[in-house]
Amino acid sequence: MIWRGSIITQLVQQFWTDVVWGELDYLLVDMPPGTGDVPITVFQSLPVSGIVVVSSPQQLAGMIVRKAINMAKKYDARIYGLIENMAYVDCPDCHTRLEIFGKPQGEEQAQKSKIPFLGQLPLDPQLAALSDAGRIEEYQSQGFAKIAARLADEISK
Repeated sequence: MIWRGSIITQLVQQFWTDVVWGELDYLLVDMPPGTGDVPITVFQSLPVSGIVVVSSPQQLAGMIVRKAINMAKKYDARIYGLIENMAYVDCPDCHTRLEIFGKPQGEEQAQKSKIPFLGQLPLDPQLAALSDAGRIEEYQSQGFAKIAARLADEISK
């Protein structure tokens, strides 16, 4: 769908006010990258306790993430950490780690921004297949589990 920022803003607010979420441990809001209408609306409208920044190895992604980190700091949002997605792919035939989107930069980016680095995730065809099949909850990954544990640790601080 192609929606104007004002419609998306209203939708975000409606999801927060009109949906009966019940008792939750966490409510994660996946936002588009950058500093546009949706992130601004979330920071201004929802009781945000903290954010997780997701990047990828491309330089453009790094620039956008730096802007998002600066915006979060202006809203005094706690930044739980940075995750680098699509950092590499493990070749199933030769078992070589391929950095198809460039050299991973997440850890360095987190250090420069003075935020925790939560870890890297590979580009994983199994994750894509499970997502397409509507069975994402079946995804198993030691790397993902480690990142989730680090995130839980940061949240508990």
